Amino acid sequence: MKPSHIALRETIVSRLTGDADLVARLGGARIFDETPRGLDGLYCVIGSWKARDWSTGTDRGEEHDITLTVWARAGGARSALESAGRIDALLSEISLPLDGHRLVNLRTVETEARRDERADRSRVTLRLRAVTERLPAP
Repeated sequence: MKPSHIALRETIVSRLTGDADLVARLGGARIFDETPRGLDGLYCVIGSWKARDWSTGTDRGEEHDITLTVWARAGGARSALESAGRIDALLSEISLPLDGHRLVNLRTVETEARRDERADRSRVTLRLRAVTERLPAP
C-alpha cells in the first residue's frame, strides 16, 4: 500500500470512529478491514480500494475508489441505511488532513442497498471517490 492510501485510510477511520453519533449507531467503533467472525449487530467494513495515477504536469496525485459496507442482521436494513447516511455525511465534500498529502476531494459516487440471503444480513455499500495530491517536500 502506498503512503497516500495509508494516510487516507487512517484519516477516514479516525473521522468515522471520532463521531459519537455513528459510534452509538454501530454500538461501538466498529469499523473493520475485513468482516469479523461471529460479530452481531451493525458494523462497517472497508472493502475494495483501487487507486490510479492522477498526476498533472506539475503535481503528483492519485484517484482512489473506496468501498465501505455497512452490515446489519436480518431486520436491520433501516439502521444500516441510517448508518450509511451518517457515513456519507461525515465523509462527503469535506477537507480532511492527510499525512504528506492533500485531499483534493472526497465524495460518495454510489450507494447500493441489498439483502444477502446467504449471510442473513442486510448491507449498504458506499462507493467513494477521493483525489489526493502529494505535498511538496519542505
